[in-house]
Amino acid sequence: MGSPRLKIRLLFAVMSYLLPLQAQDIHWSQFNDNPIFQNPALSGHFVGDYRFHGNYRDQWRSVTVPFSTFSLSADSRIFQKPNLGYGLMLFHDVAGDGNLRTIEIQGNLSYLLKLTSDSSQVLRFGMNFGMNHRQVNWDNFYWDNQFNGIEYDPSLPSNETFQTDRRTNFSIGTGAMYEFRKDDRNKVTAGIGFFNLNHPDQGFYGTEIKRDVRFNFFARGMRKLDVDWDLIPSVQLNIQGIYRELLIGSQAKYTLVKSVNDYKAFYGGIFYRNRDAAYISVGMDYNNWFAGLSYDINFSKLVPASRTRGGVEIAVRYILFHFKPSKSLHRVCPDYI
Repeated sequence: MGSPRLKIRLLFAVMSYLLPLQAQDIHWSQFNDNPIFQNPALSGHFVGDYRFHGNYRDQWRSVTVPFSTFSLSADSRIFQKPNLGYGLMLFHDVAGDGNLRTIEIQGNLSYLLKLTSDSSQVLRFGMNFGMNHRQVNWDNFYWDNQFNGIEYDPSLPSNETFQTDRRTNFSIGTGAMYEFRKDDRNKVTAGIGFFNLNHPDQGFYGTEIKRDVRFNFFARGMRKLDVDWDLIPSVQLNIQGIYRELLIGSQAKYTLVKSVNDYKAFYGGIFYRNRDAAYISVGMDYNNWFAGLSYDINFSKLVPASRTRGGVEIAVRYILFHFKPSKSLHRVCPDYI
């Protein structure tokens, strides 16, 4: 057979066909529930003092070795300078027969600019810095030299030599977001981000394999429908090299309880990912906690193998209030009454 380099190129070509996203940056279906990955400007953009997110995704279990991604993140603001936000994220991704493992640590900084005195319109700018480590286990692959003429024999040597099985690089990115807020239940947020601006080298061989810049655009809104119901439409676009991902959909929110010491709300929605899948999502707020679950229904060219099974994703959020905000159950009468 051909050279080891040719074999590896063929290997990664097959992996890219099975899941093009793995040759690029990772992706999430519940993109609204992983905000500081979506855009560094969103770091510190929430009501509370500290925010923690956990995300897990498992996909293609019906097709091949499952592709699994796990992420943890935390963000806050500098209390002496509340216009400055920061965030830290760690994610771990494993893909394919060779256990192609990606471990990444990212740090964000953000700055808030108020466009109006009442903060109804704000701009945020952010910077992203990341360290990316990838490694692969060559011993998990099958080679033609391990065929003894009758059957595959894993005890036979592959007679293949590799320069390295791991690579570490660094990346930088930037982002900006705008929010118009009429009140807590009527608002619009939108932003753009650019990642991998330095084109980090992710090749395992001497030849450089540059990671493409990823462009991200997102927008989401909230519209009050009545006393208990809200509509939350969302859209996200990712462009990275030849890869395009468009996600669009909406959730409905139903508030069960809203009082000083108790808050509960349900979410349910449906989203579409272009030429790949549709997915349903459900979630619940329980005081300072949120938990969400989504499931992808695949309808791409992989349907004969996937049997429409895509991936399951779980999102968990907790917001810590170091200083409890004061809440009022009564309306303040206007001074003209």
